[in-house]
Amino acid sequence: MTAASILVIEDERIARENLTHVLTGSGYAVTAIASAEEGMRELDKKEFDLVITDLMLPGMDGIQMLEHIRAHHPLTIVIVVTGHATVANAVKAMQKGAHSYIAKPLKLDELRLQVERALEQHALSVEVRRLREIIAQGKRDLPLVGESDAFVQLKKDVRQLAQMNCNVLIQGETGTGKELVAQGIHMLSTRSGERFMAINCGTFTAELMDKELFGHEKEAFTGANRGQKGILEAADGGTVFFDEIGELPLNMQVKLLRVLQERNFLRVGGTKEIPVDIRVIAATNCDLHELVEKGEFRQDLYYRLNVVTLHAPPLREHREDIPILIGHFLEKHRQPGQTINSIDQDTLDILMSYPFPGNVRELENIVQRALALGQGTTFTPELLPAEIAETETKAPLPTLEDMEKSYIRKVLASSAGNKTQAARILGIDRVSLWRKIKRYHLE
Repeated sequence: MTAASILVIEDERIARENLTHVLTGSGYAVTAIASAEEGMRELDKKEFDLVITDLMLPGMDGIQMLEHIRAHHPLTIVIVVTGHATVANAVKAMQKGAHSYIAKPLKLDELRLQVERALEQHALSVEVRRLREIIAQGKRDLPLVGESDAFVQLKKDVRQLAQMNCNVLIQGETGTGKELVAQGIHMLSTRSGERFMAINCGTFTAELMDKELFGHEKEAFTGANRGQKGILEAADGGTVFFDEIGELPLNMQVKLLRVLQERNFLRVGGTKEIPVDIRVIAATNCDLHELVEKGEFRQDLYYRLNVVTLHAPPLREHREDIPILIGHFLEKHRQPGQTINSIDQDTLDILMSYPFPGNVRELENIVQRALALGQGTTFTPELLPAEIAETETKAPLPTLEDMEKSYIRKVLASSAGNKTQAARILGIDRVSLWRKIKRYHLE
């Protein structure tokens, strides 16, 4: 690992040599000079992670140097030290963007602590910039944000399925982004120039669902003064996304099945068959096969929808994506006057250990709350909801099922999907592996 680079600007020779000795001894790469003007020349040559500058310097003073660094080297962190410590000086330095302000004579433990914290902040700032670049690339590609192994595989599957015209069933817990997966399939498909229409099957009665999906003719019911297209007709040539398909009433399941089989439908109150060319993507957070066995979901519709199944993983299975998601949501939801643009390490530690029962949607709400309440530029722990801020930072132990699922996924990836090889590595037969793949939605 490359040592962190620190530029020391101190006009007193003994103080400069002492700082250099202490910081070099702590493993940092130190460049020490005597004036702000020399400091500017050094910064023109290379980027430093941290600048430690005296406040009182010959020529350009420490505050002017601080302003120059913030304007031209925004990722470089600055610590101001001085033998003329006053509240006014401290406030001014912090207002100009200093990370911290240390009075002379320097206490070595305090210096080491502030340097460590400043470099942590620098590392976070660099990571935020990297993640923003990834997010920008993702916006040109897919609406799915994440770089974990699980998400890379999901995006690969989305790209592959987008080129096919088959129906797709997306399974996953609430808040995992199933609609974004559906949008990604549509965006990369040959239907991308047509409409993407979404309907939540759990928010309508059977009667309202009938009108929403199929539209109605004039005078089909009281108050129908004119005919109106439904979602299916409006989406002709495009994609229709049925969210929470498991909650679709049985009589509507029959009608949807007919559309998938015959590729036409009748408006409410109509007698003329209307042809329709749509791709259907459905999503559920329940076990449709179990609903079929209970008689709550039609088996024939289940097989029509379940041509290919995708699994949207819960956030606890791709925690490494939490920092990039936070950066994405800060960019997405920041309004004029909202100033937060980075996250404190303690806040990140808490969020990395939180179980997120509400998945990515819950994380998005947490970031929106912080933006609304925060006054500074950093997402600090006090901006977290109380129930999250009070949780222990120790991550909960994974269940045996979670561990098995994660290990099987890694073995499949390492064997490039070769199930015979994967079964041999796992010490089980192919039939047992196939069952586990189906159980954990690892197809």
